[in-house]
Amino acid sequence: MAGEQAERVLDLFQGVRLTPTQRRIAQSLVRHAAAAAFMSAAEVAELARVSQPSVTRFAMALGYDGFPALRRQLRALTANHGAPGGAGSAGSLTGSAGVGPADNELQRAVRAEMENLHHLADQLTDRERVRTAGALLAASRPLPVLGLRAAAPLAAYFAYFAAKVHPDVRVLDSGGSLLADRLDQARAAGATALLAIVLPRYPRESIEAMREARAAGMSIVAITDSAVSPAAEQADIALPAAVGAQLVFDLHTAPMALSMVLLQAICDAAPSEAQHRLEEFERSANRRHVFVS
Repeated sequence: MAGEQAERVLDLFQGVRLTPTQRRIAQSLVRHAAAAAFMSAAEVAELARVSQPSVTRFAMALGYDGFPALRRQLRALTANHGAPGGAGSAGSLTGSAGVGPADNELQRAVRAEMENLHHLADQLTDRERVRTAGALLAASRPLPVLGLRAAAPLAAYFAYFAAKVHPDVRVLDSGGSLLADRLDQARAAGATALLAIVLPRYPRESIEAMREARAAGMSIVAITDSAVSPAAEQADIALPAAVGAQLVFDLHTAPMALSMVLLQAICDAAPSEAQHRLEEFERSANRRHVFVS
C-alpha cells in the first residue's frame, strides 16, 4: 500500500524539471507520502533538510499557490490509505522503520537503510523492467559501466562480478577528456547499451556521458537514487534505489543490492552462457589456487 501511495505522489513530479534542492524535497515526499500529507511546510523542510522558503518555491514550481495547496493534493492522493499512525501510514519519521525513542543517530541511520531495502523489495514486485534491463545489458558487447565519484566503487563492485558472466565489461570511472574517448571506443567495439550508476551529488560529466551515449544510439540503463533524479531523465530504463542521507556521507546499501539484482537479470537473460563462464572461472581459479577455501 505504501508503494501505491509513493507512486501517486511521484506522478505529481513527472515532466517537471526540478532543481537539486527541489528534487530533495520531492524524494522526501515520495518516501514519506502518507505522513507528508499532514506535515507543515516547516516539518517538510526539516525532513528534506532544506529551508522553509525552498518548500514554498517547490510547491509553486509544481503549479500550486503555496505548500497548503500542495498538502491538500497530497491528502487527496493518500486518502483512504491510512492516516498518520494508522495502517499503511508512514507514521512518524522513525516509526515506519521500527525506530524506538532510545535509538541513537547511528541506529536510526541503519534502520533507515532497512526501510530503503524494504521499499526496493516492494518495487521488485513487477520484475519486467529489471528483466528488460538485464536483456539489454547482456546483449551489449562490450558492456560499458559508468560510475563517477561516489558511484565509482559501486561500478567497480558490479563490474567485478559481471566479468565472471560477461566476456567484456569496461568500467568508466574517471572523468575528463578520456571519458569521452573510452565511451567512443566502447561504441566502436560494438557496445549497444550503457549501464550508468549515478548517485548524489550527480556529477555533470555522468549526465553528459549519458547524453553522448544516447546520441550514439546506445540504450541506457541507469541505477540512481530516485525516479526524479537527473539521470532518470536520460535513461531508457531507470532503476531507482534510495540513498541513505542520515550520516555525514551517504549510505548506498539499496543501490548496491539493486546492482546485484540487475546482475542476476543479466545472468537470467543468457543462462547457458553465464553458467559456462562461471564454470570456466571456477576451473581456472582452482587450477591457480586463487582462494584459500
